[in-house]
Amino acid sequence: MGHAGMAAAAVRFLRSAGTGTAPVDALPRPELRCVREDERAPVAPAEFRRVLGDFATGVTVITAPAAEDDGENGTGATGPAGFACQSFSSLSLDPPLVVFMVGRTSTTWPRIARAGVFCVNVLSADQAELCRGFAVSGADKFGGVAYDATPVSGSPRLAGTLAWIDCTIQAVHTGGDHLIVVGRVNALGSENPDGSPLLFHRGRLG
Repeated sequence: MGHAGMAAAAVRFLRSAGTGTAPVDALPRPELRCVREDERAPVAPAEFRRVLGDFATGVTVITAPAAEDDGENGTGATGPAGFACQSFSSLSLDPPLVVFMVGRTSTTWPRIARAGVFCVNVLSADQAELCRGFAVSGADKFGGVAYDATPVSGSPRLAGTLAWIDCTIQAVHTGGDHLIVVGRVNALGSENPDGSPLLFHRGRLG
């Protein structure tokens, strides 16, 4: 299945699952211009990673509650889902939207898509080990981790974070080797306004 097919399938699933949310009225689409292959020299992946590593980002953990069919149609995994994510940003104030990016090969993303909801947990500076735990594929990421449920979606809200943002999946778009997931914010809170954030810079957490 191609990029567009994967995104379309995810959106079709979310619509058929009936998340109970009405779509936001779309604004007029701006004119889009495609960059042709002959317009710019290709960039080596290693150089791209090296240069973009100079841009420091905050670090989050995206979590979702267990979907009802996780054990049947998924990978057999049960319980809540979560993964460490540095590709997160606010997107819109009215309506309140956020966005995160996830690799198309992620085994956690299909479970979040089936849940149809997620929570963005903004990590504090002393949560580097927690971040590493959620960055490991196939591990019991929630073992020994303290959390409760967000008020709207019931997604895991991790203890000790700076902030949490409770969302419903609004749309999924393709972006090269990643998917761009737009979430509509239903509730949020700042747990430690005086705390320092965990940052990712040049391949290191700090």
